[in-house]
Amino acid sequence: MNEAHVVRSLAALAQDARLRIFRALVVAGKDGLTPGDLGEKLDVAASSLSFHLKELTNSGLVSQERQGRHLIYRASIETMNELLGYLTENCCQGEACLTLATTSCNG
Repeated sequence: MNEAHVVRSLAALAQDARLRIFRALVVAGKDGLTPGDLGEKLDVAASSLSFHLKELTNSGLVSQERQGRHLIYRASIETMNELLGYLTENCCQGEACLTLATTSCNG
């Protein structure tokens, strides 16, 4: 993942409704959710939801698939993992991030 893609992904998540949408799609997993289900679950108006889904899709964090008359949105777990990997690749001078719960990076 290059720096420009990281910035685009983080910018897409830097809005409360988009963050909630993305998190709901992560929870939904491979089944994904329709815009109607997302709007109902998160109480987001259809016009706003459409805008936010477009931003998340353009960032690569969300994919869209047509199933019959419905659009299904899914979180791109691969892109999410690449983003997390980019953010943590130099964590604590190469130490595993999981050790942060018991040790400090500074000593």
